[in-house]
Amino acid sequence: MSHQQGDDADYVANEYEMEEIDDYTDDSDGSDSDVDDYMNNEMLDISAADARRGKDIQGIPWERLINVITREKYKEIRLEEYKNYENFLRSGETPQKECKTTKKDGFYYDFRRNSRSVKSTIQHFQLRNLVWATSKHDVYLIEHFSVIHWSSMTCARTEVLNVSGHVAPHEKHPGSLLEGFTETQVSTLAVKDKLLVAGGFQGELICKYLDRPGVCFCSRTTYNDNAVTNAIEIYNTASGALHFIASSNDSGVRDFDLEKFQLSKHFRFPWPVNHTSLSPNGNLLIIVGDDPEGILVDSTNGEAVAPLCGHLNSSFASAWHPDGLTFATGNQDKTCRIWDIRNLSKSVAALKGNLGTIRSIRYTSDGRYMAIAEPADFVHVFDVKSGYEVEQEIDFFGEISGVSFSPDTESLFIGVWDRTYGSLLEFERRHNYSYLDTII
Repeated sequence: MSHQQGDDADYVANEYEMEEIDDYTDDSDGSDSDVDDYMNNEMLDISAADARRGKDIQGIPWERLINVITREKYKEIRLEEYKNYENFLRSGETPQKECKTTKKDGFYYDFRRNSRSVKSTIQHFQLRNLVWATSKHDVYLIEHFSVIHWSSMTCARTEVLNVSGHVAPHEKHPGSLLEGFTETQVSTLAVKDKLLVAGGFQGELICKYLDRPGVCFCSRTTYNDNAVTNAIEIYNTASGALHFIASSNDSGVRDFDLEKFQLSKHFRFPWPVNHTSLSPNGNLLIIVGDDPEGILVDSTNGEAVAPLCGHLNSSFASAWHPDGLTFATGNQDKTCRIWDIRNLSKSVAALKGNLGTIRSIRYTSDGRYMAIAEPADFVHVFDVKSGYEVEQEIDFFGEISGVSFSPDTESLFIGVWDRTYGSLLEFERRHNYSYLDTII
């Protein structure tokens, strides 16, 4: 992952925010623009009922735009002007014949609400794992220096962790930094089983149990200058113990035992590790990073099992299908590749994005659907059962901070980062209750 704070940091979509739409707004009637209403935080959330009445799900006032620009035309402009970041030039030009042609007529998740009470934000333009759902109504996300809990049932937000000032552990554990941290820039987040783990730009790891006051554990993975924590995965071992894996820009992958709050494993690789995923049976790790070739490794010793050859640029996302036989990787070459552990000589499918890197991948817990998120504007939900032949394409406007299915598969949350239209998009799983038709 890029760790420069100069030109690369300036890339962070500042020129790609929706404030530019104000240039098209017609205020000839002397009234304040709808965009100004958004900026003043006056506009209400957008509900499914609003959307059914024809309102834009983000509340963008298309009817007030001049120069005859439509939503479709503006989307076309965005597709033309978006600059996908690449470590290796022209890697996004993956031959079309390698990519699966999909039908975009799937409809698996219905729009439920656009919640503007929370404005999901991003600290690093390449890291987009900042939204985590723990139930169909509960989701956690990053908003500047705070971790926010949002309840879609009560439409209430609660700050559960603020790292803008000094944060120190309330509990004493061997290896914990009792002095804590100050002004932590959160680069990645994970939440599971009442445990929240946040990673930072300087190798910080902050652990908090959601049902306990304060922070329970603070650690720094490394004092290396290139220390960004790129990804975190929380998991349960076969014995039920709670662990988490941290992927770091210092080329390390570290496994922490949360019963003892101690480092249990530390593997090193030839390049910065951007994402790691543990197989459902706990035996294999997907390792992807700043190299086109990923690695499948043995989780007990970190030894390579097989290379993953096919991508053309750095990878930033990975995920296992619940069956443990297939998995997916997302790359800056604009593709998501599907792999089968029974034949790793090449990927079994390549799925192409519309405008940029595949920065986040999630499977539903039942394995029926897979969601992949581009850096902005598009989330694709694939029907796995169809062999990834059919997808639902969810399109909107704004940078994507993260995407998460609820554990019961009933909800899909998408964090949208934008100064004007930043929000949390909520979708609910569509069900066909065909048995009711026989009753009526």
